[in-house]
Amino acid sequence: MRLYLYLKRKVYLVGPEFSKDYKKFQKLGIDIIGISKDDVESHKKFCKKMSIPYILLADTTTKVSKLFGVWGKKKFMGREYMGINRSTFLVNENGKIFKVFEKVKAKGHSKEVLEAYASVE
Repeated sequence: MRLYLYLKRKVYLVGPEFSKDYKKFQKLGIDIIGISKDDVESHKKFCKKMSIPYILLADTTTKVSKLFGVWGKKKFMGREYMGINRSTFLVNENGKIFKVFEKVKAKGHSKEVLEAYASVE
């Protein structure tokens, strides 16, 4: 089982929440993989600073983000720009996505994902 998180790394809420529940995910056999547009070096610094125990992948070209459909137009304070729409994907052992969380809010999301997984089991 894999869990893919599409992160806006500059926002420090999602990472620590999943780190706090990391052992719960491990116990269920769920690998957590975070993905963002940031480069490998910035991921290393972020993981060290925030004590992130799971893998963070660098998608600097946005190729993977586009394949998952999370790269797109965003609006903030009247300004439009391209960016990652924070999303989470639960993927089974066969590589099939069976649950998608869109427009994720950081607070409570780790618990939300654990509950969704439990309801599928």
